[in-house]
Amino acid sequence: MVELLIMLPCVYVAGSVNCSIGVLKLLGKADPSKVYSGNPGTTNVYRQAGMIWAAVVLLLEVGRAVGAALATLWLLPLVLVPWVGLALIVGNRFPLFHGFKGGKGVANFLGFTLVLAPMTAGLSALSWVALFSLVRITFVASFLMTAVLAVGTFIWSGWHPQAIVATSLVAGLILEAHRSNISRLLEERRERLDSQAKNDVH
Repeated sequence: MVELLIMLPCVYVAGSVNCSIGVLKLLGKADPSKVYSGNPGTTNVYRQAGMIWAAVVLLLEVGRAVGAALATLWLLPLVLVPWVGLALIVGNRFPLFHGFKGGKGVANFLGFTLVLAPMTAGLSALSWVALFSLVRITFVASFLMTAVLAVGTFIWSGWHPQAIVATSLVAGLILEAHRSNISRLLEERRERLDSQAKNDVH
């Protein structure tokens, strides 16, 4: 239990370091939390600096999560590991060093699960690619990835109640982080339907 109490704040602080903000600052680019969608994640890095730098940020985010998961597996009982994953996502979502305004947490969830259940992580990435190729909406594909990662973690833990609760909180945080995207998508769909209805009348 002492190890857990030490790991939680340490991993939260590690998660609070936003890689996209740091990389774009080094490149002399604008703060990604203040342009485009306002999300300091890989998508905004891609918009500002291109695919290569977006891939660099993704690797940094995933790599940090992998490191946190490996350290957690070494120090804690398996049933407590998902709680440290939750601390990582909380740090990414509400970073100490960036005004508590962070990313969505998907890449960190992917990296953390990559250590616990590699096949699940691979399947989640494939599911993201498949759904994105159909709908062309990044965050919608991320929802499927998150669901696959969550179920994979449930299975890895043997459906232990503590792991289910912690992992469900992670999935809930990621869903909550996309609420503005969901609202915007619904509003755009409503406007299209209204426009179509007016055209049909005329």
